[in-house]
This record gives sequence, C-alpha cells and structure tokens, in this order.
Amino acid sequence: MNRTANPLIGVVAALAAVTGLAALTAPSGEPAAGPAAARLPVERSTLVCPQPASSEVGETTYTAYTPKGDTERKGSAGSGAGLLPAGSTLEGGGRGGEDGKDGKEADGPDPVVPLEKPGVPVTTEADSSGSPALTGSADGSLAPGWTVQQTTLVTAGTGRGLLGVSCTVPGTEFWFPGASTAKSRHDYIHLTNPDDAPAVVDLELYGKDGSVKTESGEGLNVPGRSTVPVLLSTLSREPVTNVVLHVVARSGRIGAQVQSLDEKLGGDWLAASAESRGSLVLPGIPADATAVRLVAFAPGEKDVDLKVRLATPTGAITPAGQETLHVRSGTTVAVDLGDVTRGEPGSLILSPAEEGGGARVVAALRVLRGEGARQETAFVPATGPVRERASAAGSDAGAKSGEDGGTVLSLVAPEKAAKVRVTASAGSGGGEPVSKTFDLKAGTTTAVDDLRPEGGKGRYALTVERLSGGTVYAARTLSLEDDGIPMFTVQTLPDDRGTVAVPRAGQDLSVLVD
Repeated sequence: MNRTANPLIGVVAALAAVTGLAALTAPSGEPAAGPAAARLPVERSTLVCPQPASSEVGETTYTAYTPKGDTERKGSAGSGAGLLPAGSTLEGGGRGGEDGKDGKEADGPDPVVPLEKPGVPVTTEADSSGSPALTGSADGSLAPGWTVQQTTLVTAGTGRGLLGVSCTVPGTEFWFPGASTAKSRHDYIHLTNPDDAPAVVDLELYGKDGSVKTESGEGLNVPGRSTVPVLLSTLSREPVTNVVLHVVARSGRIGAQVQSLDEKLGGDWLAASAESRGSLVLPGIPADATAVRLVAFAPGEKDVDLKVRLATPTGAITPAGQETLHVRSGTTVAVDLGDVTRGEPGSLILSPAEEGGGARVVAALRVLRGEGARQETAFVPATGPVRERASAAGSDAGAKSGEDGGTVLSLVAPEKAAKVRVTASAGSGGGEPVSKTFDLKAGTTTAVDDLRPEGGKGRYALTVERLSGGTVYAARTLSLEDDGIPMFTVQTLPDDRGTVAVPRAGQDLSVLVD
C-alpha cells in the first residue's frame, strides 16, 4: 500500500510543477506531508476585458504589461500574450484548414495588445463605440504578473468621464458593493465567458432591508466565448440607490465587472470587492475628494461590527462620528463620510471591533471629485494585499504629476511598518525604467506622484514589490482635467499571483517502473 501511495504523490507533485497547480492536498483534504513547497512561476494566465462604454465620443486605450523579475524562465518556449474579441476563434481550432489535417496554422483575427517580452508595455487604441469584450491568455515567461489596463475617455453624455478597469481573472463568484438601480444610474453587469462551454449565472441584489426581489436574475445563459451585459434596473421593479450585487456562476466561469453610468456625476467601472473575515483595506482616496460614500455588506449568518479608521500620511485616525459601523447579516449599509480626507490622500481601514469578530464582510467606496455640474465619480473596492508583487499598467508618461493630472500611486501599511520597491517600467514608446524604495510607516498612506520612466514616451506600468515588514495594500489613480471636470479612475493592486507554491516531489518517478 505504501509503495503505491508514495509514488502517486510524486507523480502529482511533478504534474503540479508542469501545470502551475497552486496546492496539493491528500484525499482527506489535509495538506500532503513532504518537503517544503517551492515557489515557481505560473505558466499560463487568463484575463477578461469587458466591452467599453459604447459612446460615440469615447476613445479606449489598452495597455498590456508583464514585469521583469526572478520568475522569468531561461529558454522558456512558447511565450506569448494577446487578447481576442469575445466570440473570435482561430478557424479549425488553430490546427490547420477546415478539417485540421493539413498541418498549417489557420488564419484568424489579429490579437489585441500582443505582448512580446517582459518589461516593455504595449498599447493599442480603439474606437469605443465598436469595441467588443476581449478574452485571452499569456503563456511562458509572459504569464507571471500579466496585466491589461482598459481606459476609456468619454467627453460628453451620461457617464462622461475617465472609465478605467484592470482586466480580470475569470472566476465563479463576485461581490459588488456600491452598485445602484436608481433612476439616475445606469449600471450594467458585464458577464464574459472566456471558455467554449456555456456558463449559467445567477444575479442577486441586496439592499438595506435584505434581499431585493428580482424577476429575471436566475439562470442566465452566457454562451461560450461571448459577453452578456445586463442592466441592473431591469432586475427589480423598485429602484434602490445603494445595492450589493452578488454574481454566482452555477456552471463554468466568467469575468464580471459593473459599468456605472450616472446622468450627472459621470461614470466608471466598479470592480469586485475582496471578501474578508478580518480587516478590509480600501486604498487610494484622492486628497481632493469632495464626497466619499462607504457601502458594506455582511454575506454570512453573523452581524458584523467594524472599527473605521482612515490611514493618512501621518498616521491612522478615526473619522469624526464614524468610529464604528454595524452591519446586519444579509443587509447593505451605506454611510456618507463627506470630505473625509480633508486635503490629504488617505485609505480606509475596516477591522473587527472586537477580538475574534471574524464574520464575513465586503465593502467599496464611491468617491466624488469636483463641485456642482463638474463632478466626477470613481469607485474603490476593498482589495487584497501585495504579498509579493503587483502591477498596474496604462499610466501616461506625458501627463503632468500631482492630484490634478497624471498618476498617483497609494501605498498603505495598515498595521505594521513595511518596505517596498516601486518600479516605473519603460514606456511603450521608449524610455528606461526607474525604481525607488519606500519605507512605509504603520497606519499610513504614502502617495507617490513623481515616479516615471526616464525619457519615457507612451504608456508605462508601475510595479510594487513588498521587500519586508507587514502587509501592504496599493491603488493607482489616473486623472486628467477636461472642460474643468476633474476626471479620474482608481485601480487597486492585489497580488499578481505570478508564482504558486508547488510541493517538491518526494520520490524519484523511476520507482513507478517495475
């Protein structure tokens, strides 16, 4: 019995090293015994980009990037990265002609933002009115940390503004606090299936009194390699200003992002919130935010009591009158925090109010800049930490620095001091990368607005590497001013999962041969 079991573990471990499997467990579900796991680079990454705003006056820019690093494999074969319109495939499955027997590569659509090597971004521009959703993969040395930024500038109409989103990894469950079915809001959930098989998806809405009855949110069919946008206001009869959208794939996997378009306050993409039983961090509130609204939800069976803190450049403070937040199980709570940052960049930290109070919670912020008719909206969801490395692409090397334009990177050390290295990559049109190390004090937000590639042209990426100390969270803000409107968008930087833990083989595979 032992002679059979041990080689089997060796076989599975070897397969894990080849495929990039993240973990190995014994049949009981407990971690398999054996030598400590090694961290190896992933060999394939898949991303989904939603269909941009279909405005006739919109322009969309895509920027793809994979950071350089120790995860690169020398002599890696078959490296490549690119995105295709959802629904596009190579004729004959990429195996040749119609019958796939002639051995020649089939013709097909050219990939969007094809990446050729790590460390150098690639940019493509498109007319938003005709741009489709995109799906695709990166392989070999381009897979670890591959990221794609989609940014759309809409200068007029409902949802005008700077709409940005980091293309996401497909999954099976997503939470979106801060969505709305109000009459002035036009929020769409974009469901994109990157696989050949169809996916079946359920949409659930939750308001301040609990579940919101929906009439058409169950069993939505998303055909293979296609995208389905759903207007949230069509799911229920009564408009609700602050709702939490829960997206669950019964079968298959999908990419999911909410496009929020407001008739007066501009628009942006709302990315899914991280879910936690401990603390949540919402990084990157601009210094000149004029209004901040927190929306939180408790998905589990327990109520949640949260301590609310704001991490400022000098330390963590408690917003006046908002020391704690009580969230009843299954209900949505919305709290207006006003101009909580008061002229300084900040990040919100939500932590259990009592020791051991680890109930499930999700959260997001709606942030406004500007005044009167010249207001603009962006969203900041709770995000995961930068455990090793994270990147955000799409910053403009030619934009001016500061809160009124260009790029601002927010770095947060919520509990313990930490050290990070930040690298501004070469530009898509040239330039040399520049790196700088930052010591982050506990409970603070550090805003970096002056790190750019030397002689950079085009678009560049920012990469954050945690070197030592406590947990680190990050967000990148893109902003520009158009006709007096302070347009902006915020993308959080969760860990890029460029490496996975793979147990070392405990026995030579030759023992399988009698």
